[in-house]
Amino acid sequence: MAREGAVILVPPTGGGRLKVFLTADEFLAEAPSAAALAIAGVGSSALGAAAFARNVADALGGPVAAVVSGYGLADVMTEALGGFFWFGALNSVRHAYEPFDAITKMFSRTESSTKFGLWTRTSKDTETVIALLQDKRFAPRILVGHSKGNLVLSEALYALVGEQPKVAKRISERSRIVTISAKIGMPPEFNDVIDIMGEWDGFGALNSRPDIPADIVVPRAWHSTNPSFPMGMGIDVTENLKRAMTMFEAQPLSGPAALSLVLDAPQRAAAAIRQAPNSPQ
Repeated sequence: MAREGAVILVPPTGGGRLKVFLTADEFLAEAPSAAALAIAGVGSSALGAAAFARNVADALGGPVAAVVSGYGLADVMTEALGGFFWFGALNSVRHAYEPFDAITKMFSRTESSTKFGLWTRTSKDTETVIALLQDKRFAPRILVGHSKGNLVLSEALYALVGEQPKVAKRISERSRIVTISAKIGMPPEFNDVIDIMGEWDGFGALNSRPDIPADIVVPRAWHSTNPSFPMGMGIDVTENLKRAMTMFEAQPLSGPAALSLVLDAPQRAAAAIRQAPNSPQ
């Protein structure tokens, strides 16, 4: 039931049961407090999203809202190709495959209709992130993504900067960003960012902006955040997020990257084609 675009509220370990909301509207209607927004990465199911959010919640000591970012045919196609290191940062072409998702969902009675056109809509995970962040009832202090989740976050923020600059400014003043396993460019307004990379993460490197340095390099780790990965190669999200939080207090803010206009073109394009609903400022 927790398909792409659903929101899962995940408490820290021992903090009670998680809650599933099928839409952003359902989540916002209850308006639960969340310390962070977490968006999991490549091929993530609802279980993977919840596991990633639990690691974030344990680091911050509070509940985390996780957006499910997987399941669609568009994700399968582009993530499989990206897994073979063929597209690198052009993994953003996943939007070209979005119509396949729309076609398959025409046969599902449980799939709600969308107000976006078949060939010009943004993905449900991105739309969910936009819906959450633009609402004043949702005010997480940390925005954290893994792999493709960083791309989803970047697309959402670029859309908000273009459509609702006042909202984007409010978010940039309130929230900090942590990216894990892919150094994705964020809008220049969001310059309080820490990037975490595994030392052996070739896939993440090929899907990263080459001009963005990693703030934290995890020794002998690759792309996975699974702590049970063989030989200790999984990134310990809880440990490294705690480290990132201390670095936020110590390091000066970095200015916008000079190449963002060119290298963030996929996210800018995704924001440009979005048919924006009327949203509060």
